Amino acid sequence: MTTRREFVAAGIAFVGCSLFPQAHAQVRRREVVVAGKRVRTIDVHAHAIIPEAQALMKQKAAPDYASTMAERLQRMDEQGIDMQALSINPTWYGLERDLVAKVIELQNEKLAELCASQPDRFVAFASVALQYPDLAAQQLEHAVKKLNLRGAGIGGSVEGEELSDPTCHPFWAKAEELGVLIFMHPQASPDLQNRLRGNGGLSNTIWNPLETTLALSHLIYEGTLDRFPGLKLCAAHGGGYLASYADRSDHICLTFPERCAAVKLEKKPTEYLRQLYFDSLVFTSEALRHLTAQVGASQIVMGSDDPFGWTKTAVDHILGAPELTDEQRRAMLGETAAKLLRLEKI
Repeated sequence: MTTRREFVAAGIAFVGCSLFPQAHAQVRRREVVVAGKRVRTIDVHAHAIIPEAQALMKQKAAPDYASTMAERLQRMDEQGIDMQALSINPTWYGLERDLVAKVIELQNEKLAELCASQPDRFVAFASVALQYPDLAAQQLEHAVKKLNLRGAGIGGSVEGEELSDPTCHPFWAKAEELGVLIFMHPQASPDLQNRLRGNGGLSNTIWNPLETTLALSHLIYEGTLDRFPGLKLCAAHGGGYLASYADRSDHICLTFPERCAAVKLEKKPTEYLRQLYFDSLVFTSEALRHLTAQVGASQIVMGSDDPFGWTKTAVDHILGAPELTDEQRRAMLGETAAKLLRLEKI
């Protein structure tokens, strides 16, 4: 078993994994076929860390990250996941500019090295310092054009500030210009620690999807999605609660129009859901059916939340959904993600 010391020495312990392909257990990769057609399955919600960057930030990784490259590949093979798009959850939004610039440079270079070493298994989203949107825009462009990263992973807020704030416009403009996918994952909120304490892990169970709901709602109501209509944005955890109660978003403007008067929207709030993307991490066939009905099958991509173990059946979740057509299953399993991530066909 590769030790933690060896992870760090390797220079890129993505999810605690060492870069030792020869250590990969010989598990036959499950090949996914839909209606006689082989599908390259792509998981857009998979986490990573860079130990050297963690050290720069004086942070410690969660225990879930202590797995090897062999273990990660074995999980992927067993579940039928051909490729993962890796992202690092932002824990650097509170850092000052010089330090965060070093952290981001290190993380993106290490992610690029990893993807180059396993090009058929991994691509990655760049890290960006969104507390400095001008810097984040520069980092995104460099990562995409020079490092072959496929977009950016961001939080659902930035130290309590909303992504819809005009200060973020330079970043959104650059993302739209480059035409790359932005993967949004929720962040913890210190302001709610008191109410979320206790049994049930509510800071994750309740808050994570709620922050995504808030972030998307602000992007809609504040006109950000009108300002950047070409933006490709994917929300984790099925977009939180928004799709589950989306019609209320329309009715607030119908029942109390004065509450929607500050920004004139170009269409109904629910219509913006069909220009966003969502991962499939909603756990039941009924939840996936409802999400599909609300946003459209073309807007859903597969997500596993590896290595946190929320699901080990991301592929089967889609294959077993009774309401989906074969074409929709293929799109969710990988075809849509391949287009968004600009991957060549197998």
